[in-house]
Amino acid sequence: MPHTPHNRTDPRLILQSPQDNCLIAGARLEAGERVEIEGEVVTLAKTIDLGHKVARQALRSDQKVLRYGAIIGHVNSDVQPGDHLHTHNLESDYIPTFTHDAGHAFVDHREKPSQ
Repeated sequence: MPHTPHNRTDPRLILQSPQDNCLIAGARLEAGERVEIEGEVVTLAKTIDLGHKVARQALRSDQKVLRYGAIIGHVNSDVQPGDHLHTHNLESDYIPTFTHDAGHAFVDHREKPSQ
């Protein structure tokens, strides 16, 4: 089989649609681990849990994130290939983002209108 960028991606990173600009972690990936993404070796800055999203390519702030070939939201800061995509840098374009912060009730991350 000839080498193409996609088949030179770590097999633990799952591409769900060719249009996607994110990959899904098929296993827990530890911070500091080196993984190959489309022929480029990157060192993971953070631990990425099973099922979480990883940037497939560099994305600029406000750029749309595609999963399953559909827009799921946008990044709120620049990200590099291999960066973890989650509520700290990815906002839904459809529903409010809530997280359960340790020791607290659910936290609403929507922007509040200025008073």
